[in-house]
Amino acid sequence: MTMNEPNWDLYRSFLSVLTEGSLSGAARALGLTQPTVGRHIDALEQSLALSLFTRSQSGFIPTDAAYALQSYAETLAATSSALLRAASGLGHGEIKGTVRVTASETISVEVLPPILARLTRAHPGITIELATSNRIENLLRRDADIAVRMTRPEQDVLVARRIGNIDLGFHARRDYLKRRGTPNTWDDMAGHALIGIDRETAFTRSLQHLLGNLQNRSYALRSDSDLVHLASIRAGLGIGICQVGLAQRDARLVRVLPDLLTIPLDTWLAMHENLRSNPACAATFAALADGLTEYVNGAGSTRSQG
Repeated sequence: MTMNEPNWDLYRSFLSVLTEGSLSGAARALGLTQPTVGRHIDALEQSLALSLFTRSQSGFIPTDAAYALQSYAETLAATSSALLRAASGLGHGEIKGTVRVTASETISVEVLPPILARLTRAHPGITIELATSNRIENLLRRDADIAVRMTRPEQDVLVARRIGNIDLGFHARRDYLKRRGTPNTWDDMAGHALIGIDRETAFTRSLQHLLGNLQNRSYALRSDSDLVHLASIRAGLGIGICQVGLAQRDARLVRVLPDLLTIPLDTWLAMHENLRSNPACAATFAALADGLTEYVNGAGSTRSQG
């Protein structure tokens, strides 16, 4: 049986219904009418000779076939967005275009904004889409154009540049240590208000040999958000782990047990090699590399005046 190749719009509607759970929700998300989205689903099912949704009063319930096709539709959506971003940066003259960058929560909030501000002052035609995520985005699938990663990229088709180590260490606010005392040994940490991870991850398991039985002690606060850890340390809640460079920006914060705990995060910048010739991506990659290198080498830890 010969299968007619469906229009991309049909896949976009399919993915939106799958995500939103209803025709009305998908129509609002896409800026289309509900009957149009319904026709798209009917046409896609007819073209693929598959039932993708079970119609019910509670909405459209995805079938096993729909879930089997979901990742392929997501790849199409990511590729379509990447194509538009790439096309936006291929004009002549002024460097302009949209570049999608992904980085962790803390890097996105605390480190990248001044770097991106310098970039857009130099190239006002560049628009940045910043995807804040602690998971590794798939650059091969073009979920993002440029990624700041805390691990070395393994794919050969990626352009990668090592930035250096971003060190993590224990920190607390001065007034907290004045009240509770400054620990000088692991045993001194007993009885302190500790800020830690809520759920165990592969990363926290890799630190067990460094943290020892500290993992078993009670915590004043647990959270999986690095930003929550940083904010809690700044608020004087207790002793927690944060980036050394960020702590050095705040005169109220003191590093605790520096000789006993330093956790280096091997930091890399990566993008797909096909983007080398894209002026907007190339300018963004260079600006991020320079700014992150300054941060790692200490220039980013200078306290702001005023």
